[in-house]
Amino acid sequence: MGNCEGRTDFEWVYTDQPHTQRRKEMLAKYPAIKALMRPDPRLKWTVLGLVLAQLLACWLVRGLEWRWLLFWAYAFGGCVNHSLTLAIHDISHNAAFGTGRAAHNRWLAVFANLPVGVPYAASFKKYHVDHHRYLGGDGLDVDVPTRFEGWLFCTPARKLLWLALQPFFYSLRPLCVHPKAVTRMEVMNALVQLAADAALFALWGLKPVAYLLASSLLGLGLHPISGHFVAEHYMFLRGHETYSYYGPLNWITFNVGYHMEHHDFPSIPGCNLPLVRKIAPEYYDHLPQHHSWVKVLWDFVLEDSLGPYARVKRTYKLAEERL
Repeated sequence: MGNCEGRTDFEWVYTDQPHTQRRKEMLAKYPAIKALMRPDPRLKWTVLGLVLAQLLACWLVRGLEWRWLLFWAYAFGGCVNHSLTLAIHDISHNAAFGTGRAAHNRWLAVFANLPVGVPYAASFKKYHVDHHRYLGGDGLDVDVPTRFEGWLFCTPARKLLWLALQPFFYSLRPLCVHPKAVTRMEVMNALVQLAADAALFALWGLKPVAYLLASSLLGLGLHPISGHFVAEHYMFLRGHETYSYYGPLNWITFNVGYHMEHHDFPSIPGCNLPLVRKIAPEYYDHLPQHHSWVKVLWDFVLEDSLGPYARVKRTYKLAEERL
């Protein structure tokens, strides 16, 4: 597999995350941005369409050969399921119904979770709030790889494997970095998901269930859309820890590419993030940005300076008190 080269530790900084101060400055200069902090009325209908599309696909793959089932799981199902996980991301910020109807948002996320095949939505929300509140926080932000990942996945071949196994690392990392008590909503999420999987198996057999699981594993692993996992916060340029991407894949990913804008204003739904940049272009146009998620993956694998260690980390008082 070659010799390990490049970084041997994270990029430790001793400053607060940049988004907090930027948010204050921008709201003072452009109070109109507050009007963008409203629910996206189309989000629930988009989620319904995506879930129904995967239900139809489950019916269609019943008699497919396994090789074709895996092909369509990657080419079609992977795109749909990855899009649904990003819908869940938006819903975790109460983007569908607003903060006044939090329960509606939680149950819509559980519904969006159904084609993913494994319970995910409730746990994601529980940890994602820390990613925004404690960006890069040691022992708090579970989006940052562990030291074990940084140490092991340090050559091109190993980094390629790491990218393929992203769904497993994102699922298991919270249990190692910052375990939290299981919530009632997580139990409900799991029960609903297991019931849906069992019903699908009883109706149409094993292949539809395998198709959904393969769609999630392949679509969230080594897949063009998965470039956003690396593009968002891996340090391609020193001194910059969040990056945006303004390309066409935003059309099927709820504008997750507008990631600088999203961290500046987490309460603004994806559909309105382009308007943030339009209102305040001087805050974004000069910043480094990505133009291709595929190139992001290519560079991540081949560049020695990139890898799981290429993340900004900082300590927070909460983490110190917990230790």
